[in-house]
Amino acid sequence: MLGIDGCLAEVMSIPGALDAMLVDHTSGMAVAFSTAVGVDADRSAAALTEALRATTDGLARTCPGDVVRIDDMLVTTDKGHHLLRLLETVFEGPLVIYVRLDLERSNLALARHRLSTISSRFAT
Repeated sequence: MLGIDGCLAEVMSIPGALDAMLVDHTSGMAVAFSTAVGVDADRSAAALTEALRATTDGLARTCPGDVVRIDDMLVTTDKGHHLLRLLETVFEGPLVIYVRLDLERSNLALARHRLSTISSRFAT
């Protein structure tokens, strides 16, 4: 089982990982982070949480009557890939693993697979 620090270290070991964060999905606060210089982790965590909530709400509205549960979310920009993976934990509440990946050096399929493996090993 992985704890918070081990989880973050594993995420940062994904090829092409530039920075990573564990976010409390309920409060939008950064639980742990390894970010680039000049990045405000708390503001980033809040914004990522809002983006995830908006996506969930939008999908729920397009599929009325269906239960929408997001496993992971990918956003690709001109600067990189942004991958979010949702976790259900017993003690911490719902958490989100966020990783920003280098556009040229990363492999999305490998990154998604690694995040899935990491999330299954996270202490729940």
